[in-house]
Amino acid sequence: MPDVLRPGLTLVLVGTAPSRISAAARAYYANPGNRFWRTLHAVGLTPRLLDPQEYPRLPEFGIGLTDVAKRHSGVDAALPAHAFAPGELRGKLRRYRPGLVAFTSKRGAAETLGVPTARLPYGPQPERLEGAELWVLPSTSPLAFSHFQLEPWQALAARVAELRPEQPASTRP
Repeated sequence: MPDVLRPGLTLVLVGTAPSRISAAARAYYANPGNRFWRTLHAVGLTPRLLDPQEYPRLPEFGIGLTDVAKRHSGVDAALPAHAFAPGELRGKLRRYRPGLVAFTSKRGAAETLGVPTARLPYGPQPERLEGAELWVLPSTSPLAFSHFQLEPWQALAARVAELRPEQPASTRP
């Protein structure tokens, strides 16, 4: 999956790795059971519900996408330890300098930060990551359905709204 990154983004959402369905579709969060796109819209991060194939449009809303295991696909728990490239992710964040970085699963955050998942609460974290505010969000994967909570996503959307540059009414999404 290609990164969706550029300078000036308010938020970069960091997944662990694309699911096999997403990899086959060549689109982020393409599993019909994944709540990602519905969640972005429900919390106001996008003005309408986007289809997975529309992922390249996210920078229009100040949002970027990447993964911490870019060269693998599949279920988080099945990824080998060597799949993770936190140094590569950190380099991208230094290059593009988003205001916020939010992991869309505890596994991706844990592998990047070197912290056990049990020690990562959902929501904002006390440390920064390459200068950006750091958040950990509940996974939208169908495999994490029983752990999903909308509240951390809502809190993130509120914070993004605070940081987004004002747009003239005629250019708002």
